[in-house]
Amino acid sequence: MLSAHQLQAKGRRDPLLPPTSLTAARGELLLVAGGRQDQRTALSLLLSGRMKAAGGQLSWNGSSRTKQLRLAAALVDSPGVNEPEEHLSVRDLVTEDLALIPRRYRGALLSGPWLKVNRFEDIAGLWTEQLDPQRRLELLTSLALANPRTDLLVVDSPDRHSADELTWLPRLRELAYDAGRPLAVVAAVSAVPASWDGPVAVIGNAAPEPAPATLGGGTSPENHELKLETEVAK
Repeated sequence: MLSAHQLQAKGRRDPLLPPTSLTAARGELLLVAGGRQDQRTALSLLLSGRMKAAGGQLSWNGSSRTKQLRLAAALVDSPGVNEPEEHLSVRDLVTEDLALIPRRYRGALLSGPWLKVNRFEDIAGLWTEQLDPQRRLELLTSLALANPRTDLLVVDSPDRHSADELTWLPRLRELAYDAGRPLAVVAAVSAVPASWDGPVAVIGNAAPEPAPATLGGGTSPENHELKLETEVAK
C-alpha cells in the first residue's frame, strides 16, 4: 500500500505542493484532483520516489525508504519530466524504454518482438506526437509494466491530452483491477469525472484549517461576549 501523510514540497516562493494525504492499495485506482499542473507533477514525482519531500511522511508497504518506493513505482507521462519526446518514433521510444529495465529482468527484450507481442505493430512507425490519447496511454503503461518489479503506477495528468475521460479512465481502471497483476494506480488529474465513483483525494487536503477570527487583543468572539456579560453584571 502507498501511504502519504501531509506530504508537501517547497517551491521558489510559494509551496509547490500544499500538505496532502492519501492512500492507495494494490487493486485500486485513486484519482487525485488538482487544478495546477505544477502541483500535479510535484505530487507525481513525490509519490513515485523521484523527488524529496519537504515535509510529511511517505511509505510503500510500510517502508519509508525511498529506494523501495522508487523500485516499485513507475512514473508515467509526466510533462517536462519523462513524457515522450516529439521527435521520437514509437519504435525508438520502445527501444529506449526497454533499455532502462534492469538487465536481470530485461533478457533479450527487443523493440520488434515487444511491439508484436503487445500489439503495437500498427503504430511502430508513427511519431509519438501522432498518437491519439488512448493509444498513447496504452503504450506508455505497457512499457512501464515491462519491468516485472512495477507494482505502482503514478500517472501525471492523463486528462491533459483529451477532455474525453474514455481515453484514459477505462485503461487505468483495467490495470488497477487486473486479477492477474493487481496494481496500485494513482492518477493526478485536473478534475474528477462525474462518472467516477471510486476513491478520490484532493491536492492540499491536509493543509491546516485557518485559525478562527479574533477580535482585538486576540480574544475569540465567545470570550469577548463572556467579557461583556461580566462587565454588565458588575
